[in-house]
Amino acid sequence: MDNKRAWRAVLLSLTGVLLTASCGYAAAIHSAEIPQERLTGTWVSPAGTSLTFSPDHTFAGAGFDKVEAMAGCAGRATLSTGRWAFHDVPAVPDETATRGHDLQLSFDGHPACIVRVYLYGDFGDTDDPSMCPTQDPDAGCPSGGYLKREA
Repeated sequence: MDNKRAWRAVLLSLTGVLLTASCGYAAAIHSAEIPQERLTGTWVSPAGTSLTFSPDHTFAGAGFDKVEAMAGCAGRATLSTGRWAFHDVPAVPDETATRGHDLQLSFDGHPACIVRVYLYGDFGDTDDPSMCPTQDPDAGCPSGGYLKREA
């Protein structure tokens, strides 16, 4: 009987470790490395947020009041332009990088408002990528928060 309890404890412990590790790797599994030429263009979300990325590392957008990751940004409904750079952990944002797994957006006139955007694809697939502005890529994207590239 003690042997059964010991095995049960071991199995429960291993299950907990596996679940914790898999949740921590969720963003990495679905992360996609997007080249700059694939990033430039317009991306939209079902919630009404749109972002248009230019090759010169500027962006214009609308609907930022709907982006939960920007809740701490003052006047987020009025934000519309800024700069983008690929930002791969643990590096700092780099406007010379030509590809990346995530971005950093900084808004003109609002230096305190910086947003991370994670790039996703099924197991790294970049044919149909999506992006999500979020503070925690492992938590997933809120409903209506994913942006897809317009055709």
